[in-house]
Amino acid sequence: LGIPVIDNYWQTETGWPILAICRGVEDSKIKLGSPAFPVYGYDLRLFREDGSEAGANEKGIVGIVPPLPPGCLSTVWGQDERFVSTYFSTFQDPVIYSSSDWGIHDENGYYTILGRMDDVINVAGHRLGTREIEEAVQTHPAIAEVAVVGVADQLKGQMPMAFAVVKSADSVDTPEKVAALEKEEMKKVDGILGAIARPGRVHFISGLPKTRSGKMLRRSIQALAEGRDPGDLTTIDDPSTLEQIRAALKK
Repeated sequence: LGIPVIDNYWQTETGWPILAICRGVEDSKIKLGSPAFPVYGYDLRLFREDGSEAGANEKGIVGIVPPLPPGCLSTVWGQDERFVSTYFSTFQDPVIYSSSDWGIHDENGYYTILGRMDDVINVAGHRLGTREIEEAVQTHPAIAEVAVVGVADQLKGQMPMAFAVVKSADSVDTPEKVAALEKEEMKKVDGILGAIARPGRVHFISGLPKTRSGKMLRRSIQALAEGRDPGDLTTIDDPSTLEQIRAALKK
């Protein structure tokens, strides 16, 4: 359409964008996949798990140094202790707000959000973000959308498993095409993240299970992949997507 996509990053707790390009205020270039820079009022930084600040191109936990700007939450109603334990207990400094998200920034200051802290899986002692693997799988031109979950593995602790939505059913309409595309995906991940991040399997489907508000049901996907009950599905938008995953896992 020739229309620029202006990305931004925020949380329900903050009430307004944390990262964004403020069009009309400053003339900054868009970087694909990046919500860009901290918005006025936010002292945003990335921290290692030991509490020290992460450098450029180094993954860290997204934290906000106080004071928080107007519009941010000031407590959890009737649960002050929960407010502190949820948002202010990640770092050694108890006044730094933790978003519970992993992020990274380049040498030009552009931030990229990598995923939730609880979306990190442990593969043979290596901590890998499922979103990073998803992005690697999605670089293939045949793929529209991806979900990666960590599945219990006796040897490695957890093994990445990918469920990829293909843009055209023609690309996977024969067993030979499925095998070829899966092999190509393995090479993609190897080249971008290394062999340690290679999924044990890449299953090709036509849709991913989401809530009616568009949130991916990752825990349900993981549960099915591990042979467990998928849990509460009252908010699912299209139940047939779970059946697709069940069918894919049997192949």
